[in-house]
Amino acid sequence: MNLPPLYIDPGTGSALFSIFIGVVATLFFFSRTLFIKLKTTLFGGKAAKSASLTHPFVIYNEGKQYWSVFKPILEEFENRGIEILYLCSARDDPVFNSSWHFVKTEFIGEGNHAFAHLNMLQAGICLMTTPGLNVFQLKRSKMTAHYSHVLHAPTDATMYRLFGIDYFDSILLTGDYQAVDIKTLERQRDLPEKKLVTVGCTYLDIYAEKIKNIPQEENHPFTVLVSPSWGTSSLLVRYGEKLLDPLVNTGWRIIVRPHPQSKKSDSQILSKLNSRYGDTLIWDYESENVYSLAKSDIMISDFSGIVYDYTFLMGKPVIYVKQGIDIRPYDAGDLGDDAIDNLWQFRTLREIGIELKEDQFDRIGEIIKQASDSETLKTARDSARKTAWQFPGEGGKRIADFMIETVNNK
Repeated sequence: MNLPPLYIDPGTGSALFSIFIGVVATLFFFSRTLFIKLKTTLFGGKAAKSASLTHPFVIYNEGKQYWSVFKPILEEFENRGIEILYLCSARDDPVFNSSWHFVKTEFIGEGNHAFAHLNMLQAGICLMTTPGLNVFQLKRSKMTAHYSHVLHAPTDATMYRLFGIDYFDSILLTGDYQAVDIKTLERQRDLPEKKLVTVGCTYLDIYAEKIKNIPQEENHPFTVLVSPSWGTSSLLVRYGEKLLDPLVNTGWRIIVRPHPQSKKSDSQILSKLNSRYGDTLIWDYESENVYSLAKSDIMISDFSGIVYDYTFLMGKPVIYVKQGIDIRPYDAGDLGDDAIDNLWQFRTLREIGIELKEDQFDRIGEIIKQASDSETLKTARDSARKTAWQFPGEGGKRIADFMIETVNNK
């Protein structure tokens, strides 16, 4: 009997291959861990040697866009002469351009490869920006004593996808205000209390210094920076050419900086817009936003956290388009029906920004010209900065102190 040839469509094949690789990687790291345990059990005299394989201090960086979050922390460990292991999922992570003695670096791959490694991690403390611990593939290792999540934006801690930070032992905050909603969710979900420590914002510390050294442009053209969030509620996805066409018609320099996640989640929209505008717009996909921030005179955004980078670092006006974001997929969705109005970042945006409505797009040039930088806006920006970015310049030191104290007290 002749059987028809077996066919697997490319999507299914890719998924099966990913699963296969994940299983192989998991088995590899599991067998390595089992071997270490057997050595320790069978050869008691060599226990100290095997214990050296456990790293007291570990940082995991899922992508080079977060390099500025971790760099000041690594510098602190290096300067103090304390060894720390830095695991990363980007082959071109900037860490590989550094020549440190106490920062040990390892590329562990992406996706399932990385998770398989992390799920068998031996560490005193593991610090990461990656949410979703113990929710999907990223699991707590029984051989890691403490998991800490560092917030990588001075905005609400509850704007992660559901359960994003529930299962960490500690959360490192940029401002005290972020603790309130975290504690509310802990009570609602009957979760153990996490340690909440305000440490500041490391990447803002770095950017503040970089901006001082960026030379002023000669013959600087008036520049509008369009920098939205990502997903179905974001500015580019929802409005696209409806917003960009009238901006292009102003004749000003327009920089569009999509959210890094947009390259994955909104790729079709970005491809369409790139084809439509080509070199008419400047597209910024750099890992650091500081250079576009410095070149621009005003920003147009939505609910993206970059609004606060711009406000805190540049002190320039922001125009925002109210999106009516659906917060149900986020932790904030469990804070009540009025959470969208009460969350700090949305409430503050109304105080520091100028709202642009869709029916005003055709007059966007006029609105931008009239965007007044009033004393009221300046005062609101200063207040927001003090609330959300505490301890400027001290983030790396405070996080290193916390990590060392946590391990020493175990």
